[in-house]
Amino acid sequence: MDQENGPLDNRDLLEWLFAHEQIALRRSPWLQADAPPLPTALPWDRIEGMLLGLAIGDSLGNVSEGMTPDQRRSHWGEIRDYLPNPHAGGRRVGLPSDDTQLAFWTLEQLLQDGGLQPERLAERFSRELIFGLGGTVRTFLRNRQLGAPWYEAGPRPNAAGNGALMRIAPVLVPHLQSGTAALWADTAITAMITHNDPASTAACLALVALLWEVLRREVAPAPHWWLETFCGTMRELEGDTTCYPNRTPHFPYAGPVWRFAEEQVTRALEQRLPVQIACDQWYSGAYLLETVPSVLYLLCRYGHDPEEALVRAVNDTRDNDTIAAIVGAVVGALHGAAALPPCWRGRLLGRTGADDDGAVFRLIESARRRAFAKSLPYKAPLCRETAARLLT
Repeated sequence: MDQENGPLDNRDLLEWLFAHEQIALRRSPWLQADAPPLPTALPWDRIEGMLLGLAIGDSLGNVSEGMTPDQRRSHWGEIRDYLPNPHAGGRRVGLPSDDTQLAFWTLEQLLQDGGLQPERLAERFSRELIFGLGGTVRTFLRNRQLGAPWYEAGPRPNAAGNGALMRIAPVLVPHLQSGTAALWADTAITAMITHNDPASTAACLALVALLWEVLRREVAPAPHWWLETFCGTMRELEGDTTCYPNRTPHFPYAGPVWRFAEEQVTRALEQRLPVQIACDQWYSGAYLLETVPSVLYLLCRYGHDPEEALVRAVNDTRDNDTIAAIVGAVVGALHGAAALPPCWRGRLLGRTGADDDGAVFRLIESARRRAFAKSLPYKAPLCRETAARLLT
């Protein structure tokens, strides 16, 4: 594409990344297809629910993150509300971890730039203190400090952590009025900034595609729909050649993430296993071979009930804040913000940092105003530096 045909955008950038082997992802025709249209009268409550569900799930889980479900239950009993938070003087309020921070910093940068500018998003992630920093993001930040460009800063391979999946939901916000294939380009590029791994980027694309389909629905789908929809997309983008070993002795496995999730969630559904028992069998940690089946099983069992979906995510998994954040984004998108318990919404402080109370709510309102003003659809051309590189 040349300048006479219009400004370059992130679809061109994705092609450049593939051509120069900078992105770890299967190149698929799926990435060229536009998303199906959303309802013309989609209530903003559904988008707000997606964003608040993510923040609420993170806040419900992060005080007890790192415990096993049995340890958590022994210490706290059944968790159905915010726990006393030591960073808020012991008050039972919702505070963020890196899940909320990185997701809402993504939203903030998308709003500022009118779409995805990956250089600026990478810089945004590098600017402030991240709570509960994961190893992959720590490596990304170190590479940035050493001068690596954004597309080389995310470690590759990175062992398929869930750190990109937890923050990816806001990427669809600029595309609500258009739904072109630029949505998939933006998703893949946003994911690879920190986690340049085929399973991670494929899972992010599968989640965004799932969220898009959820926004097109009026009622909760049948249980197997969640599994078939997510794994069908991920299979197309991860392929059959990746080899991720599981960490538990129950089911020796080495292969694609989508296949493990499909096999294990199908088996758990057939046996009607309680969430904790199923998730204990595949471990439910921060490794995508564990996170993906946990999220999908929770949606299959409780996608119709947003409160119980989040309660089970928080109580019955190991990496409970991230799993609850992902589940919260999906059930929030399906049921809307009004379906999330008022006590959770009312005592979410809405921080993205140490003391910026209300930032989450201000960003959601800013996104709402832009969407209703019809000024937010994807329109951000590539920055001059990236466009010049593509034209050489």
